[in-house]
Amino acid sequence: MAKDKKNTDLAKDPVGKLLLKLALPAILAQVVNMLYNIVDRIYIGHIPDTGAIALTGIGLCLPVIFIIMAFSALAGIGGAPRAAIYMGKKDMDSANKTLGSCFLMLTGIALLLTIVFLAFGREILFLFGASSQTIPYAWGYLRVYICGTVFVMYSVGLNSFITTQGFSLVGMSTILIGAVANIILDPIFIFGFGMGVPGAALATILSQAISALWVLKFLCGKKTKLRIERKHLQLKKQYVLPVLALGVSPFVMQGTESMITVAYNTSLYKYGGDLAVSSLTVLNSVMQMIFLPLSGLTQGAQPIISYNYGAGNDQRVKKAFRLLIGTSLAFVVPAWGIVMVFPGVFVRIFNSSSQELYDMASWAMRVYLAGFFSMGAQIACQQTFLALGQAKVSLFFACFRKLILMIPLIFILPVFFEDKLMAVFLAEAVSDLAAAFATTATFLVLFPRILKKGR
Repeated sequence: MAKDKKNTDLAKDPVGKLLLKLALPAILAQVVNMLYNIVDRIYIGHIPDTGAIALTGIGLCLPVIFIIMAFSALAGIGGAPRAAIYMGKKDMDSANKTLGSCFLMLTGIALLLTIVFLAFGREILFLFGASSQTIPYAWGYLRVYICGTVFVMYSVGLNSFITTQGFSLVGMSTILIGAVANIILDPIFIFGFGMGVPGAALATILSQAISALWVLKFLCGKKTKLRIERKHLQLKKQYVLPVLALGVSPFVMQGTESMITVAYNTSLYKYGGDLAVSSLTVLNSVMQMIFLPLSGLTQGAQPIISYNYGAGNDQRVKKAFRLLIGTSLAFVVPAWGIVMVFPGVFVRIFNSSSQELYDMASWAMRVYLAGFFSMGAQIACQQTFLALGQAKVSLFFACFRKLILMIPLIFILPVFFEDKLMAVFLAEAVSDLAAAFATTATFLVLFPRILKKGR
């Protein structure tokens, strides 16, 4: 079961060749996913006269979007490594039951989130820092986006079960199909039909629906090894609890993004008003340009590490990790350097009409992303913990960077700096550097012990 139709052998093929074969499509998928995530902001930022304030409204919606993505990760990223480990042990029945359990969880959670956010979304946006000027744009986007929650959960959560089998091209196609549809539909709805911000949300959920149908068709078809079947649709604790245990870490990673965005929005609004909140939307978008391809690289390594760990082949696990951390650093450091040298170029991608936004976002970017070069080591180590089934360790470092460091620093650093706005942006850089050092040091100590202890 290590081989897919194109003869990818996770147990025997050279690790370098495997990483290249699996990571390149995953990286391309994340590049497309990056466009998927930021294309709305690019189009919205260029709406005549209201682009800058509309960007602020979209930024206020990000905490809710992060919550939806967090629950997708809980079942998807939590379930896929478990399924891969079962496959490595030749236990396909348990692997398929893991998929069935995750499908049911994604469905139920999507329906619950849709009801909650439609009922209370406007009030929640005010809690997240919306003002009377920005709420029309924020709620105009969110009330439409929420209606497509189930499509987001399926396309993001279930796609992990495609890539973990080695079908990286199919997984990439999931994102590619949706992204291309979104890029085409966005200008039609925003400008052609004159729908503005709600049109961007409608284009996004229609695109997610197309992606979701693609995923479901594949996982119910004949080519997949993991298949959604009625007999496997059951919520049994022996499958659900390990998924939740492993999924808690990526859930916290995504969920805390929501908390961080709320903390940033409220602090930035306090010290810099709506313009500072709009700047954060631009900064987070630029960060995604680096982070999402990096995430694709770790996704390409995950099936290799998980499968060979389940099969007891420690040497291949070690080699896969060495290649992963080396290539992660080789990508992130030059990309970070380009952004630090030319921040204004990236700001103009999202808005070309507001000089005030250009000025603030350009200097803030150098502060906000000052420590981001270290994320190559951070994500390589943390995702390898996840691929090895080390839920507790991965969860700790997910919390450490965001809950223990970043959120407190957002409120503490302004006390010690005269430039309060700069101090808020600086919290990201300090947290990145400290977390990368702690995660890497811990990994170097625990990695040999994990392999020695075995499954």
